[in-house]
Amino acid sequence: LPEYRKQGIARAILAALEAWAIELGHTECILETGVNQVEALAFYPKVGYVPIPRFPPYEKAENSSCFGKKLYI
Repeated sequence: LPEYRKQGIARAILAALEAWAIELGHTECILETGVNQVEALAFYPKVGYVPIPRFPPYEKAENSSCFGKKLYI
C-alpha cells in the first residue's frame, strides 16, 4: 500500500536476507522481478543490484528482469 512506501521496510528486509545468505556462506544474491514492477526495477539498482541475464526458469520469460549482487563478508 502507498502509505507503507518510502519507510525503509524493503531495504531492511533485503539487508536481513543478504546477512542470512552471508551466514550460510553465499557470496552472491540473484533475484527475479517482473518488467512491470516499476518500483522494484528502480529499487534493486539503488541497493547495489545489477542487471544479469535471465536464469532458469526465467530464461525465456520476456516479462522477467533478473539482478545480481556480490556479497561481501
